[in-house]
Amino acid sequence: MNNDSTAIASNFVLPRPSGACALVIGGGTMGADVALVLARAGCGTIVLEPGEARRQSLNAYFTGALRKLGVEHRRDRIATCASLDNVDWSTIDVVIECIPEKLAPKQALFADLVRRARADTLLCSNSSSFPISAIGEGLDTAERMLGLHFFMPAHLVPLVEVVLGARSSAPLADALSDFMRGCGMVPVLVRKDLPGFLANRLQHALAREAFALIDAGVASAEDVDAAVRFGFGFRFLAAGPVLQRDHAGIDVHCPAAATMYPSLAANTVPAKALTERYAAGNYGMKSGEGFYKWTQESIAAERERYDNLLMAGLRLLAPELPPIDDQ
Repeated sequence: MNNDSTAIASNFVLPRPSGACALVIGGGTMGADVALVLARAGCGTIVLEPGEARRQSLNAYFTGALRKLGVEHRRDRIATCASLDNVDWSTIDVVIECIPEKLAPKQALFADLVRRARADTLLCSNSSSFPISAIGEGLDTAERMLGLHFFMPAHLVPLVEVVLGARSSAPLADALSDFMRGCGMVPVLVRKDLPGFLANRLQHALAREAFALIDAGVASAEDVDAAVRFGFGFRFLAAGPVLQRDHAGIDVHCPAAATMYPSLAANTVPAKALTERYAAGNYGMKSGEGFYKWTQESIAAERERYDNLLMAGLRLLAPELPPIDDQ
């Protein structure tokens, strides 16, 4: 169905969320929560999930989650389907791929999307591992392919990264950022398609030091978590690391940095605290043990605690978040 993909950027208009239709490919944890982000803003949303049992379970999940978000009236904005063949491609403005993190299937999917989608449909990937440049490699319409990286749980964490590949159109990235802002999200534009993009690079820089401290016996896993949650991480809700420097004073930070930087971890491989658990199959909640031990009961309690705190954080940040454009 697709065709000539000459510069759509010059006159491209992406409808506001309430007037748009999006296709989320993959109904796993991330795909389901991305669908909630879209539907919450009134965007017509189709979730493509080939597994029948998972499709059935999504119905109850969407109903309950939208009720918790206070937008149960948006339930009719989400539908599911089993195949790309079931999609009315003439209606789709945005595609968001949320399939498992394997490059070859993503490349094959995007090649198929190029054949099926309208020439002005934005083709986005939620991949956290693979650059959009690699996913769209060799395809004629790479300018309308963008990374759109959410963070779990997508409907409770406001940040979304809009990532430009080597051939991605900057005006289309701006249009996608405006669209996500209309969904009540906080988009950040990542201008270079680096591994980990922006937020995960920052997160892994912290994690590298955290696990190095555990390896060195400086602190326990529990104390590392407490230091972040109840110390500087608590302040991050109010100000990021750059604004924090203006609060504290660059005259304080710069000398402190000069003292600490030489001794900070510069590991080029994961810490022993991680690799030993990985080798033993101790993956965390999914295996029953990671740094902590887990039962089905403790997992349920922890997830409820976690989600409730994120919801409380959302309420605190509400005055600073973009208003949902659902008119």
